[in-house]
Amino acid sequence: MKVGVVTFPGSNCDADARYAAQLAGGTVVSLWHKDTSIPADLDLVILPGGFSYGDYLRTGAIARFSPIMAEVVNFAAAGGLVIGICNGFQILCEAGLLPGALTRNHNLQFICKDVLLRTENTSTPFTSSIQPGTTLRIPIAHGEGCYVASPEVIQELEDSNRVVFRYVGDNPNGSMNAIAGIVNASGNVLGMMPHPERAAESILGSSDGMSIFSSIALHLGDTLCSA
Repeated sequence: MKVGVVTFPGSNCDADARYAAQLAGGTVVSLWHKDTSIPADLDLVILPGGFSYGDYLRTGAIARFSPIMAEVVNFAAAGGLVIGICNGFQILCEAGLLPGALTRNHNLQFICKDVLLRTENTSTPFTSSIQPGTTLRIPIAHGEGCYVASPEVIQELEDSNRVVFRYVGDNPNGSMNAIAGIVNASGNVLGMMPHPERAAESILGSSDGMSIFSSIALHLGDTLCSA
């Protein structure tokens, strides 16, 4: 698989995302937020975690206007796979690729720790190698990770099985319905607050995050390298 990882000013998990994609057997292309085109043969675009310029106004509110985002929107509309992780999730919501918004954590503090996620939907390209109900241990690191949406949107997400990951045991940021990750209506765009790229190898404390990258490779018919 061929993976493009976008770097925004302030991104700090782009190298981690590139490394995890390479562990999954991917060929990685680095993309800059001001790029006005992306390679036509990409299979996956990752918007990594960290920060993006303009976050002091509202997370992702300015980054969604970066030139690369018009290409990401077109790529997703054509069926390409997109993952937004942490700040990337925020940008996807601001760009209208996913519904809802990410707001300040309920305790108004930055939280950095491992959390448990229950896999709610294993029929997506991002979870196809995960057994239903599997609990993953993956870290979070955010100050604005509380997922909110109107009651109607929340109901639609639940009814259409678009909630992919849910916090279990502890809802660290107060997200509605303990939502930790969702997909769009077509199922090819995933936004998640926890960082799977930070749980790509056992030496990091957990390799559970690799199940997401391996699911993508399986969906694309690629052979994985072992993590």
